[in-house]
Amino acid sequence: MQPQRRTFWADFKRFFFRGLAILLPSVLTIWIVVQLYLFVDAQVAAPINSGIRSVVRQVAPRMPASFQPEWFIVTDKELAEFRASILQAGTAESRSLARASDGEVRAEIRRQALDAFWQRHWYLQFVGLLVAIVLFYLAGVIFGGMFGRAIYQSLERVITRIPIIKQVYPHVKQLVELILGEKQMAFSRVVLVQYPRQGVWTVAFVTNSGMRAICDAAAVDTVTLFIPSTPTPFTGFTITVPRASVIDVPISIDEAIRFVLTGGVLIPDRQASGASDTIGAGTAAVAAPVGRTGDPRDAA
Repeated sequence: MQPQRRTFWADFKRFFFRGLAILLPSVLTIWIVVQLYLFVDAQVAAPINSGIRSVVRQVAPRMPASFQPEWFIVTDKELAEFRASILQAGTAESRSLARASDGEVRAEIRRQALDAFWQRHWYLQFVGLLVAIVLFYLAGVIFGGMFGRAIYQSLERVITRIPIIKQVYPHVKQLVELILGEKQMAFSRVVLVQYPRQGVWTVAFVTNSGMRAICDAAAVDTVTLFIPSTPTPFTGFTITVPRASVIDVPISIDEAIRFVLTGGVLIPDRQASGASDTIGAGTAAVAAPVGRTGDPRDAA
């Protein structure tokens, strides 16, 4: 029997998706980093740079004439040429500026000249970013101490009483703390539990032993689990189940969070294998403990 001849279209699809799988993670990583930088530059650095230029314009008139920068000096000829140019523009803003006093027009000329000077010197664009880094550092120093933390907590209590903000702020804070590693979720280990019904295995985190009242009422040793939701693993459900009904999973907390966050797309490397091997091993691994750890009555 002759082997089936591969077509150009089949080879194209195979190599195209192979190249996509190789390059897409790097491209997406670079895109995320670039977008993050552009966001910080536009929303943080740019306003700081604008504020710095405003301060410079306020300080320049108080400097000795010999030390005043070139962009600050506006001659009568430049003033007249600027008035003529704004009259030709014909916009509402230009007509309003044409009726302004000479002092106001000179201030506008200086603003535009300083902005142009700032744009010509590319390294000045990073001044705002450096100032932001220093401010973040100082905020950490000031609010990181006992006294500063007490002040911030008082301010936080006021913020969380404002309508709409109080519904958003706690979740944003929890997400930021989780990303920056400032707050570790109180999980002791990763387990499997049959939830929401028998035969459906769900990844869960052990948070604590079961409450004494629950153990007494159920007449069985229990454990408290947190079941995260996708794609926000810091929200989910808290359940209490018999300790014998959970199965330990040999993965770390971070690996389990990434697994849940991506809807099962990101699997720890040491847990990944061929599709047939994964299904077979998973079936064997799950099927074996069912009788041992499913319903406590089965164990009995």
